[in-house]
Amino acid sequence: AVEGIDRYRISSIEPNLLTDEIIAFCASSPKFQHHFHIPLQSGSDHILGLMRRRYTTARFAERVAAVRRAMPDAFIGIDVIVGFPGETEADFRSTYDFLAGLQPAFLHIFPFSERAGTPAVDLPDKVQASVATRRAGELEELCERLHGEFCARGTGTEAEVLFESTMRGGMMFGYTGEYRRVKAPYDPARINAVCRVRLGAMDDSHDLWGEIRE
Repeated sequence: AVEGIDRYRISSIEPNLLTDEIIAFCASSPKFQHHFHIPLQSGSDHILGLMRRRYTTARFAERVAAVRRAMPDAFIGIDVIVGFPGETEADFRSTYDFLAGLQPAFLHIFPFSERAGTPAVDLPDKVQASVATRRAGELEELCERLHGEFCARGTGTEAEVLFESTMRGGMMFGYTGEYRRVKAPYDPARINAVCRVRLGAMDDSHDLWGEIRE
């Protein structure tokens, strides 16, 4: 109901808190964007148990499916941790395969780091840093592919883009409601304004060329 604010994004929401009511509200709201950042942390139920998470991979997948039923082209970003104590190669492969099957738009990947006073500090079977780094690299390659595929699906469509003030190489940049980044020739009159844009080809950075329609 606040005047002057046209867009809201949910920055992060645990899968067990992502209710049908919230999904339905976002799907029907003219201001809440079709953009969800949902922490997973591991695609292995064994590791989720060690992390004391309040959901399973099955529950997580069901919530993602619920979002997509209501908003088929929603941006779904996922947090994932590699190298948690006790994470075997089989656990990591389960995580990789689970994420590859979900096909999110983006992955935020974090190697496990110990924090004093947390229960994880005392867990056995620490994962070598070099192993965690290699696993993170595999997920980064997966993310690059999935993000490219998500952005490319916007080619040839029209979308509402909110352009930001930064100028690089004579271009301005903005985001669609589904968080695809769009670039167009810099125009001061379009800054901080929502414009109807025809989305064109994608470049190597996954930016889509934008042709402003109005």
